Amino acid sequence: MTTISAHGLSQAGTRRSADRRSLAARLADAEGALKAFLERWSIPALRVALGAVFVVFGALKFIPGVSPLEPLVEATWGVLTFGLVGGQLALVLTAVIETTAGLLLISGRFARLGLVVLAVAFVGILSPIVFFTDQLVTVDGPTLLGQYVAKNVVLIAAALVIASRVLRGRSGTR
Repeated sequence: MTTISAHGLSQAGTRRSADRRSLAARLADAEGALKAFLERWSIPALRVALGAVFVVFGALKFIPGVSPLEPLVEATWGVLTFGLVGGQLALVLTAVIETTAGLLLISGRFARLGLVVLAVAFVGILSPIVFFTDQLVTVDGPTLLGQYVAKNVVLIAAALVIASRVLRGRSGTR
């Protein structure tokens, strides 16, 4: 339908079309603002969350009988140190490593050092895959302990994302 106004001829549908483009533009602006917010805050949030996980699970190992992983931690330290470290000392050392890594990550300022400590922790965390496979996987599938160890893949991926933000130096982008 064509109408005549003081400004000349116009199409009635033109206004609706402009409103739709305006809505699309507003949605695009909102999406852009959300993306900018996520780019700014998602990795710091991930860093704090990962740090908190390690602080909590590390702290559990300071208290005898609280962590369900005590036998695995003790056995892993025994294998990795050729029997030199075991028992309560293994639990305390693991607790110190994990809580230290967590606190360093949470601090932000020392996140790079926290990633180094976390890398050390991951050696112990993943060692049961090699040394105690029979406790992690049975013919029926992964045990509860095996599932607990396997979920660490997500924690490693989180640490890699954090490293992409906190490490210094030029990136090798092409």
